[in-house]
Amino acid sequence: MAVKAVNLGFQFPSTPSSFGSSSSPKLRKDRLVFRSTKVEQISFTESENSLIEALLGIQGRGRSSSPNQLNAVERAVQVLESLGGVPDPTKSNLIEGRWQLIFTTRPGTASPIQRTFVGVDFFSVFQEVYLQTNDPRVCNIVSFSDAIGELKVEAAASIQDGKRILFRFDRAAFSFRFLPFKVPYPVPFRLLGDEAKGWLDTTYLSHSGNLRISRGNKGTTFVLQKQTEPRQRLLTAVSSGRDVKEAIDEFISLNRNNGEKEPELEEGEWQMLWNSQTVTDSWIENAANGLMGKQIIGKNGRIKFVVDILLGLRFSMTGNFVKTGTKMYDVTMDDAAIIGGPFGYPMQMENKFTLELLYSDEKIRISRGYNEILFVHTRTDSSRKN
Repeated sequence: MAVKAVNLGFQFPSTPSSFGSSSSPKLRKDRLVFRSTKVEQISFTESENSLIEALLGIQGRGRSSSPNQLNAVERAVQVLESLGGVPDPTKSNLIEGRWQLIFTTRPGTASPIQRTFVGVDFFSVFQEVYLQTNDPRVCNIVSFSDAIGELKVEAAASIQDGKRILFRFDRAAFSFRFLPFKVPYPVPFRLLGDEAKGWLDTTYLSHSGNLRISRGNKGTTFVLQKQTEPRQRLLTAVSSGRDVKEAIDEFISLNRNNGEKEPELEEGEWQMLWNSQTVTDSWIENAANGLMGKQIIGKNGRIKFVVDILLGLRFSMTGNFVKTGTKMYDVTMDDAAIIGGPFGYPMQMENKFTLELLYSDEKIRISRGYNEILFVHTRTDSSRKN
């Protein structure tokens, strides 16, 4: 039986191909966008921020994303690659260090290990790059959790030119917290020949040293960061399902009294990512209480809950909201139906609750609604006016 090599953050070469022009793109000035709080400040250029915005809400580091989301990411990546970033990134000390994998265009391809780990939000995936040493190496790391441990896959590396790193995988091991020794990963790299080799082009490295775009020899695009901004950390907690309430409390605390204007319920489609409900009622009650599906905020105080059921059927419930105070809204939902194509089956339902808007921007909304349940929504349309 053939043994497949591990591929985490790189692709192994099949037919080498090049990406774009080797000439240096023309640089232009780009406005800085600051994400600041009392305890930290992360700066991105306007174009870098467009990529960060496009990545917010994408699950599984790209595994679960809509065509519109993928297109937005690809456009933002292409803009940054055309700008160029740091010249000759492989020769810059900014590329050195530990990078977190945020997004990859092909998380469902390559080795079974990559398919298993990279698309799972519960795990964190990192890449360490150390080129300016006597033993240049690039390492891919899957962190299962602080309590369990990690898998580290190492490759000997060399610099081919200002953008390209050549590598050959040569060792890998599991480090479990509950064992005093490492467990070798059972892949005979020496027997794999060229299958253990590959290359990685860095097509964009930010001047802050915090954002990197790389492309592998099988056409995969990777987006990595050294530091993630608070919204990214919140959504990571939501995706993994770990310590979400704590992450929400920290996020709201960081953004309290930051001088921004009072948040409003913005028009658009908002997908529910998480809620704090622990007791599950029937699905129809969950749908009527906004515990699943989408929430659509319309004009003139109109609101709608929409839940896809199956076979083209969906639950729809509309109502009104009225602002009653700072960040507070009274919501009345009173027009429910099961919709199938042009037909609808009306349902006699009514639901009234108070909605407290804890945080809202153009991409993320945190609120407290029915029965004091916390909600995290992310915008899924582009209706916001700039």
